[in-house]
Amino acid sequence: MLAHIQGVISAEEVASIRAILEGTNWIDGRVSAGPQGATVKNNLQVPEDSPQGRELSQRVVAALMRSPVFVAAAFPARIAPPMFNRYDVGMTYGTHVDGAIRTYRPAGADMSSVHYRTDLSATLFLTDPDDYEGGELVIEDTFGAHAVKLPAGDLILYPSTSRHRVEPVTRGSRWASFMWMQSMIRDDAQRTTLFEMDLAIQALANQVTQKDPSVVSLTGIYANLVRMWSEV
Repeated sequence: MLAHIQGVISAEEVASIRAILEGTNWIDGRVSAGPQGATVKNNLQVPEDSPQGRELSQRVVAALMRSPVFVAAAFPARIAPPMFNRYDVGMTYGTHVDGAIRTYRPAGADMSSVHYRTDLSATLFLTDPDDYEGGELVIEDTFGAHAVKLPAGDLILYPSTSRHRVEPVTRGSRWASFMWMQSMIRDDAQRTTLFEMDLAIQALANQVTQKDPSVVSLTGIYANLVRMWSEV
């Protein structure tokens, strides 16, 4: 499932995050790529352990958890600290698949590393489409290739099993936050079913009431499916 989630952060929040990133050190993006990805990756990113990166990561996670659409689509069990990347003119990231297991170290010297399964990948756009050319995120699934270029503040959520790439930037600079997460619903088809069912229940409730017997019945079925499929 590809889910376009609008307005995860506001225009004011985008401007605030970008202002901090303007004064941040950027390093070679290959530091976070696996062996295959490193051969096709050419971009810049903020060091994971930098004070600015940690502060902004916390702000992005807080924004994600404020979004009911994101929570309904992702069922997040564990969100690794979001990172920040940048593609200037000529930069690109060739076709690759994200690693199945990743590791991060939480803030605090006494904290041990955390391992998590990458069920979902996400890109939160921090640059408006008119400010750069190229730079589309192209995600491949059974229905073909989907080119994604969203307004600043919007997020695309997609299965980490997907082959994907970032097209070369030919004008301007493309800035984004990218992240991986482990879901309480491991199977993508099951997550998709629950997300679509949730949206349908909400639409029905808006036409009748939350107390309508049909809404109550469907809500119960939804909850039972979550119990059946979740890993918590």
